[in-house]
Amino acid sequence: MGSIPDPGELTQLEQPSFDEFQRQTSLMTSCTLLWKELSDHINSLEQNLMKQSETLKRKIETLDSETKASLDSLKKREVSIEDSVKIALRKVEFCTKAAMRTLAAADDVEENPDGEVDDGDGLLQRLKSSCLKMEAKEFWNFVTGKKKEIDLLREKVPEALSECIDPARFVMEAISEVFPVDKRGNEGGSDLAWACVLILESLIPVVVDPVIGKSRMLVTPSMKQQAKDIAETWKKSLEERGGIENVKTPDVHTFLQHLVTFGIVKKEDLEFYRKLVVASAWRKQMPKLAVSLGLGDQMPDMIEELISKGQQLDAVHFTYEVGLVDKFPPAPLLKAYLRDAKKAAASILDDPNNTGRAGQLAARKEQSALRAVIKCIEEYKLEAEFPPENLKKRLEQLEKTKTEKRKPIIVPANKRTRANNGGPMPPAKAGRLTNAYVSSFPAPPPFVRSPSHTQYPAAVPGYPSPPPPAMYGSRSPPTNPYAYSPEAAPPPLAGPYPGAPMNYPAYGGYGNGLAPAYQQAYYR
Repeated sequence: MGSIPDPGELTQLEQPSFDEFQRQTSLMTSCTLLWKELSDHINSLEQNLMKQSETLKRKIETLDSETKASLDSLKKREVSIEDSVKIALRKVEFCTKAAMRTLAAADDVEENPDGEVDDGDGLLQRLKSSCLKMEAKEFWNFVTGKKKEIDLLREKVPEALSECIDPARFVMEAISEVFPVDKRGNEGGSDLAWACVLILESLIPVVVDPVIGKSRMLVTPSMKQQAKDIAETWKKSLEERGGIENVKTPDVHTFLQHLVTFGIVKKEDLEFYRKLVVASAWRKQMPKLAVSLGLGDQMPDMIEELISKGQQLDAVHFTYEVGLVDKFPPAPLLKAYLRDAKKAAASILDDPNNTGRAGQLAARKEQSALRAVIKCIEEYKLEAEFPPENLKKRLEQLEKTKTEKRKPIIVPANKRTRANNGGPMPPAKAGRLTNAYVSSFPAPPPFVRSPSHTQYPAAVPGYPSPPPPAMYGSRSPPTNPYAYSPEAAPPPLAGPYPGAPMNYPAYGGYGNGLAPAYQQAYYR
């Protein structure tokens, strides 16, 4: 066995090697780098936690403020219910008494059976009469018959609807003939969606709460449920008509206005509403309806979609409605719209299927685009960004060209040759010459008359035979193309002709003195 060294005995220390030193140095460097990496990671976590804490704090403050505002609104609504109900009851009582008075005096009032109204006051009285009696059918027929006075209707219908005991029920009954489904069938006739939209728009100020405003509509729960059922019926009929792509824009407008008027917008259907709005974006009221439907947050995406579809003009209207003019400047959009219109006009000219009227269609396309852009510039005061002078000059130039093309062209008389015997015949379309009397028939027999005409006792004196017109002898136009004086027109021919018949030189092919086979039918 080896001896155990004495701990107190001095032993010789081994000299550390250079490799060991490098190993220790590398280990220290690795530990230092790892420590630095861990420190940076911990600092980053602390910063993220602080940011999240600040964000959470702001959200809590926002939630507290929104909660306080909601509680205040609920309190205000609760306090205002009693006042709103009192106002509604007084209104119902007033309308009931007015309706009773109207019914009692109906026999004594002289009404116009044809429905003719001379002025705005008469129109208002007629509308109020139907509303007081709750005669929705009569009201609908009267409104639809006054489309030419739509501005006056838009002014008077809200005042008339305020006379109804139940305006919401009255409006739904009035438009039920064509909405949600047109009950007129194949014999429906003209589109009456304009009347539906007008009446639904006019109902909004009538059902708004008089105390707290548009945040609460005075529509009973039963009427609101009926409005929801009508909306669902329209959606089902949309599927039967082939989807959003095949539905008419006026019908879409009526449906969306129905949702806004009765306050029955569903958050789960926002994507459906978005598709409807984009498909009918050219409608003037669509930007406002989109905001009322709760699509304000989706407006930037909708505007970009319109631009990608080449509907820059509609995109401009949407940008002004939601205040995104800085993000979507209108002047470049309008210029792009005009460029697309010119390209479309050029494609029309190149289309072989439009050979006959390609120029007219192309000019009409460009004129429509110019008018729309000029109107948009004037509406939004964009003269400084996009001066319209050049656009107006171009529009005047197109209209002038169109007017010049419409001017009649007088073709000078020339000598035409018949194919059968080479004899001369009247010039083509000679009857279009001003006051020129040209006949291709030989002189009629002196006593031929129509059996259906009455024989007058006094004979009409005949006009002297004029000299033969000299318009067929040469290719140059005659110096006097009028066979008769333009001041004296011949009287209508009737009865027997005691005077000598008018004699004209016989044309080639008619020189044998025989009348053509259709001459007897001509005089019958």
